[in-house]
Amino acid sequence: MAESSGKPSVLFVCVHNAGRSQMAAAWLTHLAGDRVEVRSAGSDPGVAVNPAAVEAMAEVGIDISAETPKILTTDAVRASDVCITMGCGDTCPVFPGKRYLDWQLDDPAGQGVAAVRPIRDEIRTLVEELIAGLAPRTER
Repeated sequence: MAESSGKPSVLFVCVHNAGRSQMAAAWLTHLAGDRVEVRSAGSDPGVAVNPAAVEAMAEVGIDISAETPKILTTDAVRASDVCITMGCGDTCPVFPGKRYLDWQLDDPAGQGVAAVRPIRDEIRTLVEELIAGLAPRTER
């Protein structure tokens, strides 16, 4: 069951929680503000966030330099309404009543910032589509 905040919660999962899931979490936090609860985790977390991902996000004014990769837990999945996997396949636990999406994205591991920019931009587009379906702004 999702937390009682009343806000939709999203969990981004990739293998190392060092690139794609960190960029996705940062985009969702940046674009949705406090309308959505955001988590990210990895099935086999790395030791640090990918420096090219940090640089690519800094170019668009988003600082993820203080983030650290986190291990995927069943509690994180259980507490999330939507689980979005990015190349971790079957390692994400599945619970009934959750919405699961799999985003097919290139892995930025070992890539320079020039290769990470298109991944960053593709993630932004996917996050904008996610927000439109999750927490539409109230128009007045």
